[in-house]
Formats: sequence, C-alpha cells, structure tokens
Amino acid sequence: MNEATPGGLQVARRGAVALLTMDRPPVNGLGAALRLALAQALDEALADPAVRAIVLAGSARAFSGGADVTEFGTPAAAREPRLPTLIGRLEDSPKPVVAAIAGVCLGGGLELAMGCHFRVARSDASLGLPEVKLGLLPGAGGTQRLPRLVGLERALNLIVSGAPAPAASFAGTALVDALVEPSAPGDVVEAAVAFAETVLAEGRAPRRTRALPVEHPQAEAFLQFARHSVAAAAGPFPAPRRCVEAVALSVTRPVDEALRLEREAFLALMATPESRALRHVFAAERAAARLPDLPPDTAPRPIASVAVIGAGTMGGGIAMSFLNAGLPVVLLEQTQAALDRGVATIRRNYESSAKKGKLSAEEMARRLARLTPTLQDEALREVDLVVEAVFEDLGVKEAVFRRLDALCRPGAILATNTSYLDVNRIAAFTTRPADVVGLHFFSPANVMRLLEVVRAAHTAPEVLATSLALARRLGKIAVVAGVCDGFIGNRMLARYGAAAHDLLVAGATPQQVDGALQRFGLAMGPFRMGDLAGLDIGWATRKRRAAEAGVPMRPVIADRLCEAGRFGQKTGAGWYRYEAGRREPLPDPVTEGLIAQFRDEHGVTPRAVSDAEVVERCLYALVNEGARILEEGIAARASDIDLVYLNGYGHPLHRGGPMFHAETVGLPNVVRALRRFAAEPAADPSWTPAPLLLRLAEAGRGFGG
Repeated sequence: MNEATPGGLQVARRGAVALLTMDRPPVNGLGAALRLALAQALDEALADPAVRAIVLAGSARAFSGGADVTEFGTPAAAREPRLPTLIGRLEDSPKPVVAAIAGVCLGGGLELAMGCHFRVARSDASLGLPEVKLGLLPGAGGTQRLPRLVGLERALNLIVSGAPAPAASFAGTALVDALVEPSAPGDVVEAAVAFAETVLAEGRAPRRTRALPVEHPQAEAFLQFARHSVAAAAGPFPAPRRCVEAVALSVTRPVDEALRLEREAFLALMATPESRALRHVFAAERAAARLPDLPPDTAPRPIASVAVIGAGTMGGGIAMSFLNAGLPVVLLEQTQAALDRGVATIRRNYESSAKKGKLSAEEMARRLARLTPTLQDEALREVDLVVEAVFEDLGVKEAVFRRLDALCRPGAILATNTSYLDVNRIAAFTTRPADVVGLHFFSPANVMRLLEVVRAAHTAPEVLATSLALARRLGKIAVVAGVCDGFIGNRMLARYGAAAHDLLVAGATPQQVDGALQRFGLAMGPFRMGDLAGLDIGWATRKRRAAEAGVPMRPVIADRLCEAGRFGQKTGAGWYRYEAGRREPLPDPVTEGLIAQFRDEHGVTPRAVSDAEVVERCLYALVNEGARILEEGIAARASDIDLVYLNGYGHPLHRGGPMFHAETVGLPNVVRALRRFAAEPAADPSWTPAPLLLRLAEAGRGFGG
C-alpha cells in the first residue's frame, strides 16, 4: 500500500506498521485539508486488523511548522476535525502511535507530536511552541501536555519565550524517546518504524501524555514567582500572562477541564488587537520578500566580497553588518585619521559585545580579520558589491559613482546608502545603471533590522533579487521602495515631523508631544528622536529641498535651534538640554522662549492641546502620506510600510504599524479626522485626504483589499 491523499498525506505500509507521511510543502501546515486526511487515514489504520502500530512523519525539512496561519479567523480554522480533536483521537488510539520528527516541529506540529504515544527525533530537529510570538498561547493542548513531558518549569519557560530548542536538549525527558544523529545510517522514519516494532514486540501499551503527572516539588511557589516575573516583562501584550495561567491549570485542574479552559483562553487571545497586530506583522514579513513583478526564479548574483566607502558612524555599522554575516569587507576612507577612527569604533563595538558575553574572543578575532581597511581605490577592483556611505550631498555622490564606474569589475553591484537623494540621478552618473541600487541602512546599521532596498528605473531584476537575498543573509528585513524624496520611511517622517511641529505652534510643548506618543507605544517621540539623530541633518535637507525647488524655506522652529548651534545631544542642546555625560532630555527654557517667539511672529495664540490630539494628528499624517506612497507605487503594499515603521522608526509592535493601526481605528474615521484638519484656517494642503484613502473608506475596504 502506497497512496497519496488529496489533503497532502502519503499512506504506506511497513509490515504491521502504517506510515502516514505529511506531504504539504513547505512546512506541512496543519490546514483543514491535511487535518481531514490525517483523521481519515487514522480511522482506516485503526479499522485494519493487519495494522498494529502507526508512525506519523513529515519531511526532512519539517515534521510540521504548525497551524496554517492563513486560516486564522476563517471558517476553515473551525472545520472539523479541528486540531485539538485530531490530537485527542491520536492520543486515544488503542494502537501505538509514534511520531518521526525531523526538521521543524513547532506550534501545532509539536502539539500533534505530543498527542502521539512515543516520539523519535533527529537530534537537530527544532522543537518549540512559538504561539506567544503571535500574541497567542498553544491552543491544542500544548500548555497541558508539555509540562507532563518535560516538567513544569522547563515547559513554562519554553511556552512563554516561544523559543525553539534542538531535540537533543530534551534527551532524558519523556518528550523524546529516542534520538537519531544526522550522521547515522538510515533516517528518522526508519528509526521510528523500528521503534514501533520494538514497542509491539515488547507488548508496551500506548503511553498517553494526558495521563502523566506534572512533576514539580514546589509548584505553587514557582507559579507565583513566574506570574510576577512574566507580568513585569510582558509589557502591553496579554499572551505571556495568559500562558502562565494556562500552564498553571496543569497542576490545579483535571486535565479535561484544563484543556477546555486552555482552548477558551486561546480563542479569547485570537480576538485581541495585540494578537491581530502580531499576526499581521508575521504575514507582512513573509509578503515583503515577494515582489509581484519580480519572477520567482530570478537568480541572484553571488556576493563573496564587499566594499564600504566611508568609515563614519553609518559606514562602520554597515561594514559590521557584513562582517557579522561572514563576508570579507574592504573599508575605504580618504584619510588615515578617519580610517583609524572608523576601525577603532568597530573594534570597540566588538569588544563591548565580548564583555557582555554576546561574542566570544575567537569570533571577535575572526570578524576583525575579515576587515581590510584601506586608503587605496584599487582595493575595490574585484569586489562583488560596493556600498557608499559618504556625505549626503549629490555632488559628493556623483564623484564617488563616477570613480566606481571606472574602477569596479563588470557585474559588480554599486549601491548607495542615501536616505533621501534621487537614486535615478545617482545611477545616471555611471554607464551601468542596471547595476545600481539603493541600500538604505538605518543607524546603527549593525543593530537595526530594516533595510530599504530602493529600486531605480533601470535596476536589473537580478540586482534586486541579490539585494533581497543579501538582506536575509544579514538577518535584516528588506522592504523594496521606489524612487522619491525620502523613499518610504523618511518621506512619511517629513509629514509626521510637520504635524508635530504644528502642534508646538498650536500650544503643545516638546515634552508633551513626545510623552503622548511614547505612551501610545513609540520608542521615542519626534523631538527626542531629532536630538538623537542631529537637528543639523534635517536642516541641511530642508535647505536642499528649497534650493532644488527654487522657493524660500518654510520657516520652522527647528531652524531657529540650528541657527543657535543647538543640534541635539552632540552639542548638549537641541529641543532639550543635556548634562555632560548623560542622555536624559531635560526641558529647556531657551527652547520654550524660541517657540513663544515663533508663535508671536506668526500671530498664534497658544491653545490647550490634548494627548489624544497629538496622537491623532501625528499618526494620521503618517497614514495619509502612506496612502499617497501606495497609490504612486513607491511601496508595493501597505504592510511593507508597516514594516518600515516597525523596524526603522520605533513604531510599537502591538499596534501593528501605522497603516494597520488606521484599519483598526477604521479608515472612515481617519478620513473624517483628516477632513477636519484640512478645514482649519491656513491648514497645510497635505491634510487633504489622499484619493486612495477616500476610495477605500467609501468602499468599506482596508488597504489589503
């Protein structure tokens, strides 16, 4: 017998053992079709007197990655057999059921395996219950079965962290009955079939996980400690606290009641805005790597060596990103002093990580050995990728790219780290615009996860594919943007900053605006962020834009600060003042005086501004500009914009990004607020609702359709 079912299940016989192999790439997601196929195959195996044991397997890549998250919130998720039902039927089987685990065995996949009577695993298989990362708890018995298999404390740690662990680390627990080394002859399926035959030969009865006791010498004291520690670390997310309470049920309630209460808690968490936001982000990260107009079979160019031009803060961080990924890096500077400073900073950063135990001395030495500091252009001749991180001035960029065009080998990718400038104009400085792309890293580049990949008009598909593959290699989230001033993130940031500025003019203070947005969940308000980044950067950008447009600069308060030499933390004063050696922002009467003077000059009588108004104006300014960016095709999808703000600008994860937040509020409500702002006397025209936003609101649709 060797049959394939429509649900993605292969059914075969190995003597008296029925072998059920899940075959639903890429990770054997437990969608409705596969669940039904498993239930039917189980019934057939139980009804066949020639079958005395059952082995449940997946692929070498994945036993099962868990539930099919695309079914969450759809009728398919509730279609019987639901996962808890299927697991219960496996566990109740009178014939022994052995799970053969290789690759990933996560979430519902591990819950499925725990419903089997025995488990044979490759030692490098990855086992875990990551539901908390989606704002959920294991809802198919995971909080009840795992404590019975590995003990209360370890189970709780695994469930609350959501972190996977190799199967080898569970040796000696009831979670893994036998381990198979990757180098051993045969595979885990053969080992599981042999294990099942041994169980039959020895006459061993099925070992049902739900019947095992939960062992912990001081369970109540431990749970009380866990409640306090998890509550302190959970922040705005309810799932970690609910995980603790669900696991506690394994020692306080009968198992049937505990399983019912676990499922109720799972369904309640499914409905929370925090879980919806996390599931949105999960889907967004996977969607961002797929571009509708990039053929999936586009082969990236090989990248074996990299050069970074500029050893300043940004260039050094970019170099570290490549070094951390195992790539050799040529670091080019114009002067020995600048090069020495850059290398010293990289070394200090690595030494700091080593002192904190995040990096071994040996690994630090290996990374530094991959770095080649130089003053010689000739060192760039054979590299596969060059990233320039020089001063943000088009004339400076032109000089660099003309040099690179003449120097670099054919096929080398020439990347600019510009934050605002026109990548099409930069590409035009070369004779090979197809090789030019924007790789906009965010500072500190070796820490921040976001990489804006800016596609110019002539960027070759394989250069784009290479950039996306490289981002994955660097451990970064890549979002593709089109060419415009500021791309996605900084273009929207300009509107956000303008809204924050106008709130100051209206009557708010920098600390009120920052405080309201930080209480909303942002890592840092706009004025603290400006002081950290340096107010002179925005000042230079405003001058450039005005010069390019041939119009006078719009007067803003930040220019007054810059004219007074107040550039932020680096000068000890900006919107706030800073005491020597400290970064705590302190309200400054000088700033208050400049704001008051600006109001007087513009005939503004200050009024009371509420925190709710601060959040509404700043967030809706982002959303409105984001809708324009979508309509212009600068971003492929709204979720890409959310990823930019979550990973590059400190937007709160539990809000899901500005575009998702707008959908949560309701696009008609956003439009009404924008129309109210646009109707105010002398309102900035940018408050007019974007046409896309109007169409979606009127149609009762969201950004996703």
